[in-house]
Amino acid sequence: MPVIHTHCCIAGGGPAGMVLGYLLARAGVPVVVLEKHADFLRDFRGDTVHPSTLRVLDDIGLLAAFDQLPQQKVDHLGMRFGTRLQPAIDFRGLKPFAYMALVPQWDFLDFIASQGRRRYAHFDLRMRHAATALIEEGGRVCGVRVRAPEGEFDIRAEVVIACDGRHSTLRSAAGLTATDYGAPMDVMWFRLPREATDPDDTFASFSEGHMMVLLNRGDYWQAAFVVPKGSDADWRAGPLGVLRTAIEKLAPFFHGRLQVLTAWEEVKTLEVRVDRLARWTRPGLLLIGDAAHAMSPIGGVGINLAIQDAVAASNLLAPTLRAGGPIDEALLRRVQSRREAPTRLIQALQLQVQQRLISRALAHSAKPIEVPGLLRWLLQFRAVRNLPARLVGYGFRAERVQTQAMTPVP
Repeated sequence: MPVIHTHCCIAGGGPAGMVLGYLLARAGVPVVVLEKHADFLRDFRGDTVHPSTLRVLDDIGLLAAFDQLPQQKVDHLGMRFGTRLQPAIDFRGLKPFAYMALVPQWDFLDFIASQGRRRYAHFDLRMRHAATALIEEGGRVCGVRVRAPEGEFDIRAEVVIACDGRHSTLRSAAGLTATDYGAPMDVMWFRLPREATDPDDTFASFSEGHMMVLLNRGDYWQAAFVVPKGSDADWRAGPLGVLRTAIEKLAPFFHGRLQVLTAWEEVKTLEVRVDRLARWTRPGLLLIGDAAHAMSPIGGVGINLAIQDAVAASNLLAPTLRAGGPIDEALLRRVQSRREAPTRLIQALQLQVQQRLISRALAHSAKPIEVPGLLRWLLQFRAVRNLPARLVGYGFRAERVQTQAMTPVP
């Protein structure tokens, strides 16, 4: 069986894997990134690029090129209760970035891939290559078994980093189990046409027993219809008209154009999970992003938290990898030590929102949800609306790129 040798092998070409691969290659470290699909074109993935990620792109000189991608810049978010829109989150006034960008995730990943391939010959991205098993010697992970169109082969590396998502193959292979913290909902994703008379805002809408988030994508709405956990099959067993009726109740301006939803196949379902590993490492192996901690879609923070993991991993590992030194587990544990507290805090906030807001919104017997008068008064002030915006946009312990662009090691 053929064998390839590299300094770092990254399993998974999502946001964490692609950004980490780019950062390591930029720091002069040869890296192989494995992506099991032939392209990145999978709809209804996280499309929000938050200020924390914009600052990372600025750190590495890619922001100007990123700004050329088609995108919508969102500087505030609201919540609609009946006919009243309540401003809730306001990025305006935050520095250095006072907005978040809505960019299809496949465009973002294609962008990182093209920049990596163009700039760094030692950025080795391999599509249709799946990491199927770990290779271990002497109690240490030293590589992965790979399934590719031309057959199976091994990659040997100083360190293997699993970025292969919430259903991580390498996490299972390593015998690591995440604690599931629960979620009361799943999300149905679909697109709806947008007209010039529609609201300009990106917002969440609530009515008795239903909730929907609408992302303004210019010429269409990306809709996230929130349903009780495990109820997807019941919805799909019924007529699509029931969903159309619920959508129109949440957003009456869709009246007369919901016939564009013609079949349940046009509606994709995301199974929401909130979980976290107690241990992100084994000797020679590190897990980051969704492989280490699946996030709720609340706030759209998942992609950005995964990228923060990637920046921390690059900052801590690149100097040793470049110098050819051993990557011991103590060094890998430093990545978890740095990123675990921010992850715990964000997940704790998400669990509170799930319990106090979403569970109530989805209760069929619920009365219409109203914002308490004092909170409604406080939310008149931008400084108050800036507080959740900073938590969503920059998070806790936001990472900055500390490595310098360097030529590759021989």
